[in-house]
Amino acid sequence: MITALAISLTTAQLIGFAASLLIGLSLGLIGGGGSILTVPVLVYLLGVEPVLATAYSLFIVGFTSAVGVYPKYKEGLVDVRTALIFGAPSIAAVFLTRKMIVPNIPTNILQFGDWVLTKSVLLMILFAVLMVAASVSMIRDKKNNTESSEGALSYNYPLIVLEGALVGLLTGLVGAGGGFLIIPALVMLTKLPMKKAVGTSLLIIAAKSLIGFTGDLSQQSMDWSLLLVVTLMAVLGIFAGNALSKKIEGAQLKKGFGWFVLVMGVYVLVKEALGSRQ
Repeated sequence: MITALAISLTTAQLIGFAASLLIGLSLGLIGGGGSILTVPVLVYLLGVEPVLATAYSLFIVGFTSAVGVYPKYKEGLVDVRTALIFGAPSIAAVFLTRKMIVPNIPTNILQFGDWVLTKSVLLMILFAVLMVAASVSMIRDKKNNTESSEGALSYNYPLIVLEGALVGLLTGLVGAGGGFLIIPALVMLTKLPMKKAVGTSLLIIAAKSLIGFTGDLSQQSMDWSLLLVVTLMAVLGIFAGNALSKKIEGAQLKKGFGWFVLVMGVYVLVKEALGSRQ
């Protein structure tokens, strides 16, 4: 049966399932970035329609982050109070975005000659822009901005609510966890130490992604077999990433992964802008 299944899978699908490991591997190694690969893997390798791929991504990223946050919590690297304060507006924003905004975006938005800006193309272009922004965040040396002491936490509530809602909106639109936005925000707006910011970010991503996914359940027809296989591969990846993170320095890995994401982001942007995804 396994042999028959392997034969029935295309090369792109096999590569897609293997690439799913990178989603979790990145989350485990550097605390973020992996979710930015989920939609491209689903769309370009596994043939999922873009709007549906953003919904699948929420489940995959959310479940994988939920699994990955447990060892961080055991090590004392998750601040639950901070996760609740930042996560509440983010969760509300992502749920409302998936439930109300995404379904009401028209199928055809703009047309310039023969080129049509469809809903699917718009979401993929937004995702490509987010990939480029994420890659720049990972490539840049931000030591001075991301290190914090173990002193008393302080909360800039107006900015936390605004940042949380913005991250939730972006997550709802493109299905990415937004860890590259959440981690610096936690450090700068709550004075959370970097290691705790990474662990706390995973909890926020898990909660907002999974709750946001429920907004699609009544509106999308899900291929649960595909969804669960990709999620399983990502979970295996995060276990491997957590183990390797204790032996490998993450700074250089983060920069290398950032360059990879930059190339992927530019590729997606050009491909969608030229209307050649099909």
